[in-house]
Amino acid sequence: MKKLFLLLSASAVLFSCSKVGKDEYIITGIAKGIENGKTIILQTQDPSGMGGLINIDTVKVENGKFEIKGKVTEPSFHVLQIDSANDKIPFILEEGEINIEVNKDSIQKSKISGTYNNDEYVKFNDEMKVVQKKLIDFQSANMLKMNQAQQTKDTATINSLMQQYQTIQEEVGAKSKAKYLSYAETHPKSFISVLIIQSMLQDPSADIKQAEKIYNSFEDQLKNTKPGKEIKERLAAVNSSVPGAAAGAAPAPGAAN
Repeated sequence: MKKLFLLLSASAVLFSCSKVGKDEYIITGIAKGIENGKTIILQTQDPSGMGGLINIDTVKVENGKFEIKGKVTEPSFHVLQIDSANDKIPFILEEGEINIEVNKDSIQKSKISGTYNNDEYVKFNDEMKVVQKKLIDFQSANMLKMNQAQQTKDTATINSLMQQYQTIQEEVGAKSKAKYLSYAETHPKSFISVLIIQSMLQDPSADIKQAEKIYNSFEDQLKNTKPGKEIKERLAAVNSSVPGAAAGAAPAPGAAN
């Protein structure tokens, strides 16, 4: 009995060690090589739709570290602006403990981890780099050649490079689209998936039935995010405009009210 009590007590400690509660986040940052007192700014898109970023919180680097705490009700993209750095660090702000390791020499190579959606975001980006590698390699291999052709007005070389680039771009574009859809179909709780379908529905040529099928497979928590609700409204609007469809068609199963 005593051993059982000790086991249960140990379990209680194990499951209560989280630094955050419901709807709370904590960003733990490692900023090696960045001077004390440098500013770290948490930013997000202006919700008014006027464009630009707005500041959410500001902290200072102390002994190569920083910490930002707050509340959040659903996942959304935010960025960290490091004082005097040209690039920003994009990540998904959501409930949980988010770890960000700043690479001061190359901000774009900073590491993000700690929560489901951020781990998925990193993996998704890595997979997309593989898909788009052929296009990036072509750009790198021919940038100097293109610059020289432009300086000498060598239209034959310019046109040849442009045609090759367009061919590769179309190939990579098709593979990228297939990757987006494959990901959304197989990740029903990932915030990346709902953003993919939201973007898909902005294309007039999008397959609405396919988008609706994928949306209907999403978990309710994902449907209840802001982009999830926007997808629901978009699908309802499209379905109500289809000849033979009843006005104010019933919402997709499981969709948020």
